Amino acid sequence: MELRKGLIWAILFMIPGFWMHCQQSAAKPEFDAETIREYAGALYNNQLYAQAVAQYNYYLANYSVDATETANINYTIGNIYFERVHDYENALSYFLRLKHLYPESAVIDEVNKKMVMCLERLERSADAQQVLEESAMLDQSQMGQRRPGAVIAKVGKRTITTGDLEHEISQLPPYVKAQLTDKSRKTEFLKQYIATELFYGTAKREGLDKDTDVVAGAFRAKKNLMVQKLLEKEISESVNVQESDIELYYKAHREDYAERDDNGNVSGYKKLADVRLQVMQDVIKFKQQEAYGLKVQSMMRAEAVEIYEDKL
Repeated sequence: MELRKGLIWAILFMIPGFWMHCQQSAAKPEFDAETIREYAGALYNNQLYAQAVAQYNYYLANYSVDATETANINYTIGNIYFERVHDYENALSYFLRLKHLYPESAVIDEVNKKMVMCLERLERSADAQQVLEESAMLDQSQMGQRRPGAVIAKVGKRTITTGDLEHEISQLPPYVKAQLTDKSRKTEFLKQYIATELFYGTAKREGLDKDTDVVAGAFRAKKNLMVQKLLEKEISESVNVQESDIELYYKAHREDYAERDDNGNVSGYKKLADVRLQVMQDVIKFKQQEAYGLKVQSMMRAEAVEIYEDKL
């Protein structure tokens, strides 16, 4: 046995570079840990992403690193592949490493989101949905029936009912609703509705509901809707149209309702009875605009608004 060991060592020592390799393996790293980390960061800042990944991996392999820091560095590497290199397979591999080896990491929620985004970009939507469900990130409000009625379609686990469809149609402008009376057009609208839901699901899985532009846009839309609702309530309550208002408005704007020839010249005047509905709508619009202007003036006075036009 001792002779065999001796022969093995003799053969190994005859291999060129073996002893040097052993010495290098046993040697301590040339630089301290902080220097290597700073170097990896400098490579990243200079857009040398492949070199940065190599240095981060070298750091993990050659220095004593606790679990928290290891998880954070793996997350950094995953983000480099995801955000900078757009290599979603490698990014996914690092996020999976974090998910399975460091499940208690503080970044695990972000890891789950990034995994979903990687899978979406790799056209693996079903797997992305599974990750959402496993990580309890699924929006339960989108599951199951929300409005009663017969089930007319399924989107994954969610069912769409006649009640859902009729609700969506009710939100459309009148002229659009008027076009959705026959079965074929309703079917086409249903397909468009489902397509929107699919795109919405993908966008939400990618975390776009937290995107700054989306958040700002949602706030603006909400603000405008709130203002619209307030104006509908206050302006409609202040507008009261009498028959005398319609008659006076018609007399003052009679030419607006006149018949005209090909050159635009008045060729005749319509009777009020023939255009009464149009005149009444114009009176309501005029009174609403008038009420709006008075309301704005009143609020500006109350809030002591000052406008410096010379600064514009």
